[in-house]
Amino acid sequence: MGSSTPHHRNNQNKTKLIVIMGATGTGKSRLSVDLSTHFPHSQIINSDKMQLFNGLDITTNKIPLPERKGVQHFLLGEFDSIDADVAPSQFRSAAGSTIADIVSRGNLPLLVGGSNTFIHALLVETFDPQVDVFAESSSVSRALRYDCCFLWVDVAWSVLSEYLCIRVDEMLDSGMLEELAQFYDPTKAGAMVGLRKAIGVPEFDAYFRKYPPWESPENGVVPNKDCDPSRREAYEEALQEIKDNTCRLAKRQIGKILRLREGGWDFTRFDATATFQALMKKKQSSAVAAPELEWREIWEREVVEPSVKIVKRFLEE
Repeated sequence: MGSSTPHHRNNQNKTKLIVIMGATGTGKSRLSVDLSTHFPHSQIINSDKMQLFNGLDITTNKIPLPERKGVQHFLLGEFDSIDADVAPSQFRSAAGSTIADIVSRGNLPLLVGGSNTFIHALLVETFDPQVDVFAESSSVSRALRYDCCFLWVDVAWSVLSEYLCIRVDEMLDSGMLEELAQFYDPTKAGAMVGLRKAIGVPEFDAYFRKYPPWESPENGVVPNKDCDPSRREAYEEALQEIKDNTCRLAKRQIGKILRLREGGWDFTRFDATATFQALMKKKQSSAVAAPELEWREIWEREVVEPSVKIVKRFLEE
């Protein structure tokens, strides 16, 4: 399904913005690219706090270049300083300028990512950096500076938590530990700032302090079955910490989304649980073709197609 060049202004003269939200691992990046194939004037803005930084592409789960399908992405790996935090006010300024630039060229901005603190900072009409809007004593403002279409991709917790643990194992198979070994700096280990806050860095910093990657080239960075049992145990402990911390992050993200919804932000929720059940079935099965087709069909039917309809109706208002 295609579309004509979208209209970017509503009656209140606000820029139209598609906002894709959800916990880590729920398929936000996939949905953003899928939507861009239906709305060819789309361009994607990252709002994931760690993915703003250049580096650690596997560890921070940046969408690989081939999976972007030629769609232009902004604020993805564009901050070169990895030793300083990006403040919500900085993101508000950078993303606001990016949205204005995208719209000035007649394109449709899609905001995608898991940092709900950054999303809130960007979208509210009046932003006070001194106020934690997610604290119980605070209230959420419904006054937004953009005309937003919120798409929330959700997955049942029992399924998502299992999938996140599988995804960590896959990241390690893809070279995450080797990436972290190159990033490791014993003079900065333990410094929780900037990219060093990314899940995986502090957990394996502790491992590398005990077993520096340059001291065991015969076994490689990843301990094998013949290595020192204490090294293997330290590796397994770090791995479990990453899985636990990833699940904790997802829970916090869901809590913030619920907080914004309770505050009056109008979200359309899409349940991707069946997709992820089929996806994990594929991962556990030796028969590749049928399960691969199955999960993609479910994703298209239950997430992509209804999202396209909602966005199309939103743009035509």
